[in-house]
Amino acid sequence: MLREVVEGIRGARAPEGVATRIVAIDGQGGAGKSSLAALLARELDAPIVCTDDFATWQNPLDWWPDLIAHALEPLAAGRPATYQPTSWGDEEEPPVTVEPTDFVVLEGVTASREAFRPYLAYSIWIETSREVRLRRGLERDGAEARAQWEEWMEAEDRYLERERPAERADRVLRGDRDWWI
Repeated sequence: MLREVVEGIRGARAPEGVATRIVAIDGQGGAGKSSLAALLARELDAPIVCTDDFATWQNPLDWWPDLIAHALEPLAAGRPATYQPTSWGDEEEPPVTVEPTDFVVLEGVTASREAFRPYLAYSIWIETSREVRLRRGLERDGAEARAQWEEWMEAEDRYLERERPAERADRVLRGDRDWWI
């Protein structure tokens, strides 16, 4: 199945006026997006832009204009993207620069949102049950993050209702099987 996905991506064309083929890997938190993105980045020799670098616990979904301005627009024009990622821990993260290449993987919750579609060559939606996603999230972030996870999941549900990303995806994959790990 991975070979089919990679072939589909390699056969995709960037939208008119976009210099870089941007591949969105979308799904709800804990769906398996990051592990698939890492694998596809290796297969495509592509850098990864993470939506988590723009989102925060206080603003989990409405940060997207910054991603367009600092990542998608420059990459579409064939220029490097430079941005200051969100610090999820105690230490501030260093600035990130992503050079335009043939492919760039855009990974994270809402990666295939309507506002990003003019830049996307290919999009993948990862469908994973709520129970599996919550378990993975709490394993990563600790049980004390449960309230934040539940709040974030409600915001993600609103995104799904509003934009229906699975219906627009080039490929829908099951994330509870971890077939790409």
